[in-house]
Amino acid sequence: MREEACIAIPLFNHGKTVRAVAERAFACGFAVIVVDDGSTDNGAQNLAGLELTLVSHEKNLGKGAAILTAAKEAARQGFAMMITVDADGQLDPAEAGKLLDAARREKGPVMVIGARRMEEAGAPGSSLFGRKFSNFWVRLECGLTLPDTQSGMRLYPVAELLSLPVRSRRYGFEVEVISRMAWAGIRVVSVDVGVVYPPDRISHFHRFVDNMRLSFCHARLVLRAICPWPHQSLAAADTGGKTCRDGGDEKSPAAVWLHPAAFFRKLCLEHTSAWQLAAAAWVGVFLGAVPLLALHTVAIIYVTHRLHLNKLAAVGASQLCMPPVVPVLCVETGYWLRNGTFLLKADWDTVVGEAHLRLFEWLLGSLIIGPVLGTVVAFVFYSVIRWLRRGAVGEPCG
Repeated sequence: MREEACIAIPLFNHGKTVRAVAERAFACGFAVIVVDDGSTDNGAQNLAGLELTLVSHEKNLGKGAAILTAAKEAARQGFAMMITVDADGQLDPAEAGKLLDAARREKGPVMVIGARRMEEAGAPGSSLFGRKFSNFWVRLECGLTLPDTQSGMRLYPVAELLSLPVRSRRYGFEVEVISRMAWAGIRVVSVDVGVVYPPDRISHFHRFVDNMRLSFCHARLVLRAICPWPHQSLAAADTGGKTCRDGGDEKSPAAVWLHPAAFFRKLCLEHTSAWQLAAAAWVGVFLGAVPLLALHTVAIIYVTHRLHLNKLAAVGASQLCMPPVVPVLCVETGYWLRNGTFLLKADWDTVVGEAHLRLFEWLLGSLIIGPVLGTVVAFVFYSVIRWLRRGAVGEPCG
């Protein structure tokens, strides 16, 4: 029995496949915890006769809630690590050993994600896009470049998982916990695992409702990433505070600052996938449209630094918002929102005497003009970069 880690299986209406998954876990020598998250198909009855721990929720609380329940049970049983495997049979518990081996190679607590080889398995195009989109947002939120931020096969350090202030309890849990781990100084690494996509597979992901939840989750995490308030550290003191953000082999900041050419090269090359550069352009245009009054560049550099985006691309794109065109558009838009008509005069009283009103209208209008213009510029950036890099090898993932 592998006493340092157990396998946890969140279960919701996958009664036909959960027993085979549990038996595969037993065959690999793991203790098994199954959390029945309010299933209505009586699937937990199919586990009769197996020596596992079964915990049930009276109603469906979400996958994240089921994982946390499993973590509490794993802690009660004395396990330091917990490996989650979905109950639908797409992931093979036999590969859990790969995650455990990766964790053993690390010093201190670590989270290991099983990166699914989805292309080999013939995954639907929507799933491949969803994974890439999720990877992009996680990259913004915590700086980690990971191949699969949606995988259900993961190794969690139990004590650290239970200490994180994760708010999501459904599908957003699995993306939020990555950022929370990274912010807490916990290493996050990946190993490749296989996956199968049977034609009759059952998915409980609701495209509209769950995508909306994920969008709000990412928006909340991005805002937290921008906030300068420090995160609670859960990393052990002897880890040196190192995480897997960008490889850990770069020159120290002081060394880069002492070599202007190296510093400029770093600014030009960091975070340069097409997605990342387009996002940097959007941030630059949006903040460039806001009436920050001589603080635009400072704000853009700060936000792009916090979101791990290319600073030069953002600052360059923000120049499109220089006076007078974009500020005037913002003021006119804000004036129209307030008064239902456009401002057609520009005398001293209107511009200077009512400066406070024009400033408010500029801010109001920038909240519309900024995102719209930013989206257009970001699309142009993305299209041009993809065109220029067409056929290039080794483009950074984004």
